[in-house]
Amino acid sequence: MNRLELTGLTKNFGGITACRDISLTIPDGQIMGLIGPNGAGKTTIFNLITGVYQPTGGRIYYDGQVLSRLRPDQIVDRGVARTFQNIRLFRNLSVLDNVCIGADRHESYSLAAALVRLPYVVKKEVAIVERAMEYLAVVGLNDKAAIRADALPYGLQRKLELARALALKPKLLLLDEPAAGMNPEESMELAGLIRRVHGQYGLTILLIEHHMDVVMDLCEKVFVLNFGIKLAEGTAEEIQTNPDVLKAYLGEGYRRAGNKQDQC
Repeated sequence: MNRLELTGLTKNFGGITACRDISLTIPDGQIMGLIGPNGAGKTTIFNLITGVYQPTGGRIYYDGQVLSRLRPDQIVDRGVARTFQNIRLFRNLSVLDNVCIGADRHESYSLAAALVRLPYVVKKEVAIVERAMEYLAVVGLNDKAAIRADALPYGLQRKLELARALALKPKLLLLDEPAAGMNPEESMELAGLIRRVHGQYGLTILLIEHHMDVVMDLCEKVFVLNFGIKLAEGTAEEIQTNPDVLKAYLGEGYRRAGNKQDQC
């Protein structure tokens, strides 16, 4: 079973502990939310899982393999992809080229073969473009393939980043605030897209998000961080009525509003 498991995960930056003794398990195919106040350590955990940071203590396992101490590219090769809180596109390249860069990772040929344009290289490049167009169609951007990435509206750039992540053919997808900057209607449209992608590709998803309507709509389980430590874990229904979570993060107003209040 392709499950993600963190055991005793700790990260120190000098005298500052960003996260301490974090243990969680995400079964294959589940969507789990990772929530908490700003500075709680959520993105630090993403950076540890993807090899941007190395843990001070603890281990990270995925699909029975230890991810700790691997390089980011080695972790991608094991089926892990992510998006970022701050969009990181190749802004001067076209929408299509952004996705082709992800799809190209699964093709191998030498630089010399590429320069000479050998027939098998041309064939592979055609296949890359076809796959990239398929991913763009999934997120509804196939009619914008020729546009420069930085010419897209903000919400569509978010969808493009998702398409590029899908092009890496992940089994585990980490989404870091995918609805950031979106209004409630846009965020719920994105939630529907994430749900479709989850089902279509059989993904396991770990989601950081401040839009609580998205979290409660998508996530089977929710893990709550506060000051780098575990505050609570449970179903979406349990979390939104947990008094500790209400006090530290959601606020009493969330309960009074009938759990419709959006945390931004």
